[in-house]
Amino acid sequence: MPENGEQQPTGPPDYKVYRARKGMFRGLRKPDLSSLRERGGPPKLPGGGKRSERERAGRDHLPHLPRRGSKRVLKWLGLAGLGWILLSFLAFAVSAQLQAFKLAGEAKSALGGSPLLLVDPQTILVLGTDARSPDTEEPDAAPSEECFEQQSRGDAPHGECEVGQFRADTLMLIRAGGGAFRKLSIPRDVYAEIPGQSPQEINGAYAFGGAGAEIEAVEGFLGIEVDHVAIVDFTGFEDLIDAVGGVVVDVPQKICADISGGAGGGQGGYSLRLGKGENTLDGEKALTYARIRKPSPCPGTGRSAYALGYDDFDRAKAQQAVIGGIKGRLTDPLRVPYNFVKGPIIGWEAPQAFVSDMGFLTMPQLILAAAIGGDSEADVLCKGINSGCSPGPSGSIEVPESERRRAVKKLLG
Repeated sequence: MPENGEQQPTGPPDYKVYRARKGMFRGLRKPDLSSLRERGGPPKLPGGGKRSERERAGRDHLPHLPRRGSKRVLKWLGLAGLGWILLSFLAFAVSAQLQAFKLAGEAKSALGGSPLLLVDPQTILVLGTDARSPDTEEPDAAPSEECFEQQSRGDAPHGECEVGQFRADTLMLIRAGGGAFRKLSIPRDVYAEIPGQSPQEINGAYAFGGAGAEIEAVEGFLGIEVDHVAIVDFTGFEDLIDAVGGVVVDVPQKICADISGGAGGGQGGYSLRLGKGENTLDGEKALTYARIRKPSPCPGTGRSAYALGYDDFDRAKAQQAVIGGIKGRLTDPLRVPYNFVKGPIIGWEAPQAFVSDMGFLTMPQLILAAAIGGDSEADVLCKGINSGCSPGPSGSIEVPESERRRAVKKLLG
């Protein structure tokens, strides 16, 4: 008992425990922490310290994440870009199919190619005729629109159109697909068998039987199968080159030419003056360069194509250079922004340069095959002094079997 005489409790204090009843919506209610934030003050660091004013100021100036509005703009820009690409592809597909409808039935029946060109290497015959629209003033223009349409579609001459008038001006084979893209030019004057006619220059097959007869003549001459055909439309050819912003060609020697009397001849002709080296050509100049047969003397001093001599082999190389220039414009990574902006225009104009059996399914594969296959060295039949080619009847060229086998082997790989 303590000295002061007071009695102390001998056990734990007596108390009661009460439990609060939970409210019906208590679990759905968010806790109110505002009072705790007000009382808590600045966040404490380990050890009881507080953040300095500089640290708090630095935190306030951290870069903000993009707002939802910015993400929405980027999303719509991406969708617009995708739609523009789809529109370009649709324009290309529709244009290619419309051109395929124009090809003559005889030419279609002479072909046996597969539509799966990208994975299955195939041979394409590119034809250019020497006919011109009656609207031009050139002396070799077609006598009527009907005759011009016949030759542009590859029809055999009939009706009022004269047999033997329009020949194939360009003959080029392209091997495309399966990682390949190789070219072989056939001089228009090579001596060959012509279906239904006596042997003569190979380009004469077009004058008698259209594209179908020309396909058969090339197949018999080289012993290969032609899978597809493309007839060059010169108006569409110019429009395509202008659509891609012109083509760059490397001219071996300076060259001057006056086509159909030249620009001042009053016959709707063209004049061309190109220096040695790289030249950027628009559609009209590129077509003129590809058509040169006999150059003119160039003013001034220095060697030119006229002085050095110019023949069908040089002409074939010039045509291949123009085709390569178009391909370069379409596949150059630095041209992607330009090609993207003008995508629908290029998509529409590209197939318009040809009347072909390759429609909306096969023509896009040809473009991809050209991009994948690279740019191999141009090959021309009888191009070397050791080719064994010799003069034939009526100014034609006799090509020995050995030279044909060499060219076919290189083309088919």
